[in-house]
Amino acid sequence: MSPLRLFFDARDYELLQLIEQIESNRRTGSTMHDALDANLHPHGVKELVYSPEFRIAHAVINLLTSPVEDQAEIRLAALRTLHDETLASAHSTLRINTARALVQIMKDLVARSDIEERLALAHEFHRTATGTPRVVRRTLERYHLLEMPEEWNQLVLDDHVHDAHSTGRKTPTHLIMDAWVKGIRSLTIVYCDHVSRQAAEEVLQAADIVGITARVALEYGTLFRGRRARLVWMPRGFADARAFLNFLGQPLVAELMEQGKAVAAWKSEQVLRMLDAWNCDSRPTFSASLGVDVPPLSREALLQHVGGRQVSVTHLAECLFNHVLPYMRTRAGRLRADGGDAALAELGRLDSLSCSDLRQRWFPDADQNLQDAALPEEPAAVPGLELRSISPAGLTRRLARLHSDCRIVLCLADLTQEDVLEILWDCQGRITHLELFNARQWHAGRLHNLPAISMLRNALNSGDGTLLKQLVSRMTRRMLADPDQARRAAKFRHILHRLPMLWERYRSLPLRCRMGSASASREARSRMGLAFPVTLPARAQRAIRRRRVSTIAVPIQTELEERAIRFRDSPDSPEPKRRAERRWLAHTETARMARVGNMVGLAGPQQPAHSNGLLHDPSQGRKGMPGWACLNTGIGNCLKVAAGFIPAALTFWYTQEWWFLAWFGALIWFAITGVRNSIQMVISGGGGARGSLLRWRDHVSVSRICDSLLYTGLSVLLLEAGVRIGLLEKCMDITVQSHPLLVFTVLNVVNGLYIAAHNVYRGFPRAAAVGNLFRSALAIPLSGLFNTAFISVLVLAGVADPLYYMIPCAAIISKTASDTVAAIIEGYADSRNNRRMRHWDYAGKLASLRSCHARLELMFPEDDILLNLNRARRLIRNGGERARLLERDLCIHALDLMYFWFHLPRAQDVFAKLLRAMTDKERKTLLRLQLVLCCRHTISKILINGDLVGRNFRKPLAFYLNFHGRYLRDMAHMIRRCR
Repeated sequence: MSPLRLFFDARDYELLQLIEQIESNRRTGSTMHDALDANLHPHGVKELVYSPEFRIAHAVINLLTSPVEDQAEIRLAALRTLHDETLASAHSTLRINTARALVQIMKDLVARSDIEERLALAHEFHRTATGTPRVVRRTLERYHLLEMPEEWNQLVLDDHVHDAHSTGRKTPTHLIMDAWVKGIRSLTIVYCDHVSRQAAEEVLQAADIVGITARVALEYGTLFRGRRARLVWMPRGFADARAFLNFLGQPLVAELMEQGKAVAAWKSEQVLRMLDAWNCDSRPTFSASLGVDVPPLSREALLQHVGGRQVSVTHLAECLFNHVLPYMRTRAGRLRADGGDAALAELGRLDSLSCSDLRQRWFPDADQNLQDAALPEEPAAVPGLELRSISPAGLTRRLARLHSDCRIVLCLADLTQEDVLEILWDCQGRITHLELFNARQWHAGRLHNLPAISMLRNALNSGDGTLLKQLVSRMTRRMLADPDQARRAAKFRHILHRLPMLWERYRSLPLRCRMGSASASREARSRMGLAFPVTLPARAQRAIRRRRVSTIAVPIQTELEERAIRFRDSPDSPEPKRRAERRWLAHTETARMARVGNMVGLAGPQQPAHSNGLLHDPSQGRKGMPGWACLNTGIGNCLKVAAGFIPAALTFWYTQEWWFLAWFGALIWFAITGVRNSIQMVISGGGGARGSLLRWRDHVSVSRICDSLLYTGLSVLLLEAGVRIGLLEKCMDITVQSHPLLVFTVLNVVNGLYIAAHNVYRGFPRAAAVGNLFRSALAIPLSGLFNTAFISVLVLAGVADPLYYMIPCAAIISKTASDTVAAIIEGYADSRNNRRMRHWDYAGKLASLRSCHARLELMFPEDDILLNLNRARRLIRNGGERARLLERDLCIHALDLMYFWFHLPRAQDVFAKLLRAMTDKERKTLLRLQLVLCCRHTISKILINGDLVGRNFRKPLAFYLNFHGRYLRDMAHMIRRCR
């Protein structure tokens, strides 16, 4: 047998085949599998069609591979599916963190090409999907992701990022997905010069799907003393996303956007000229150095590489690198064939050559050339380029006229303390924020004046007029000492005499700050996200301190406020209860430079040294054995059972004098554990529920039973050999014959502590772990009861000396009593977990159903849509496309609720509880909405047409046709009982 057969599972291979099928369909333009409706619930009827891992993979591929310039709707639908599917996959308390880990694994899996690496990631995906906290936390650390609180109240933000419509690499939806995976709750997406309505709409909708507070801002370069000063404009005060989008369509704003497009087009033309210059000047030299004729790169190829994004020098360098890489591989093949020290040295240089190296080599002063190319007379020559020569004062004055409530942020790269004061004065207080920290500029060494600027800002905010006067006087003296700055010194003397104007403005409205990474998803050191560790779980804080997760210290100290908010439900609600939430608030007006800050940058994994893969022949791939983590689940379960059974059997053989227990004690011990776990899982899942289509084996997890057998086998060694024989009999001379109650007490206490410990390790619900600490108190009298019953049975059987058999069976009796109590405690915890998940399922689905019903009722204001089913169908048929879509949504929600009823553990119990909490009118409304299932022709047509679940409609159709009548009768019966 091949050694690889010991690793990976059949489902891992199946997942890879499905992913390859999706990728193949995407390459060929096929729409297969694109028909899964976004309104379908993750635990609903689509489980009859595709597995959850397939649906997650399908969403990730659609999200990552769709072009930038279009298919925004496909990306948004994929993000909605991905978010819902991953959250629904978690079966533990780490619901959000499990979802984040699953998304990251699937992204990694889709990006890989090696089969064995993909198999390992598929196996890791299935292990993480169980939601075991230990596995989830290990996965997060492996990807350098911090654990976030499940309350989702962490303070993680980024006030400056770029997407593909600006200078970034990722589409807006992709950017938002990655921000959610990193735990970011507040994000500002900055666009250069202009933003299209489509880009803004996509990013705001994507942020709404995952619950991120997203803002759209625009960055402009203004002309200040012969160089560029960057300002970021962020309009605020809109009721919702639609109000902001309408604001972009206003005439004055649209005019500004058109001028920004002209600036972007001008920049693109300058970059294309750089490409032409490279084709004429640098390309022949590079071809000669390679010994290979590198053809010119056309403008069309660069524009196709950029897609719908703004052309930049970074895009040019990337495209050129991809263009010359095949010729570098040709040269590398010759060098490998030649050998020798000189050839190996050149091969090493080619292998380490990166895109940034090519940019520094061919376009070292590109950014500066773009800035210097904007001349004052340029607006007259080229219409629309007024923004290239506008001053900070002129720009802020124009922006303030467009929208009164806005934030204008001054970027501090390459600015001095004098520059900041002068710009604040020129803008007459219209600048509201300073970008106090920018990760990209910080690593580039362009924020060397931050301490002095921070001192100026603190003086303005604190209202310390004396300090402010000293700072301005010091600046003026420095300028007077330089003859070249005489005119500027006169301006600063003018500012000094009118300093109260500036002092009054920022004393009443403090100059706040913004902090961001300026991440464009390229640079390894300027990754997205800034976090306040104190708002994270204790494990995440330890991971930061012990450097298990790569973070970067941010030298900013900001005061935080923690608020405990308590909510109380209305007294009229069926089950009024109190809820408490903890929220954090950052007082950015207090932010200042500090030697040790209270923020960290989410750096992510450190990139290894760049390699183009030229040192080795690509045809000679590396092969190796997978790690133990990739062991086949079946083989792993067998090894677990063996690892538990062998020490248990040896312990019984060594400690027992009665031959029956010596040879069969381990089997009895394992049988007690296996039977108890099976019964517990069946009962906790509601295996006896009336009308459920789940069989008892659907509730039983073989892997969980094998884990229990492993730990219970080790407990024999602990309880029998270690405690009863070693500790009690040999050390303390305490036996079951002399002190039965004491022996059973000690055994149960030790067993309870041991089980609670491994329950925590295995990630069981907290109620189960805590309950096992107290189960000894219940197991002790139960052990005595079982002991008495065992003696009575032996006496009735005519055994002469019952104690002869009872003493060796002390551990077995203790085990039986302990497992009996454990079945009650852990079964209750499992049942609570199932009920908690069903509450999530029903809460979302019933809310969608009510929303759909409300829209349908408002569409027909003069008719009661639920009064008569046939009349409702006629109204919908005549109501146009919108009414038919709403009817389709009603069918989807009814099918999902029907699937919940028959296929989800504890669904009927939770639904009955929800019905009891409703009013009689709400119950009747719910039942009438479910009567849409009587429209057999309509629902069958929706399924067969492939609009709902694609081509694999047979199972959902058979399920609907066979059980919808039974479902409606059972529901009506339950509603009548709840009255």
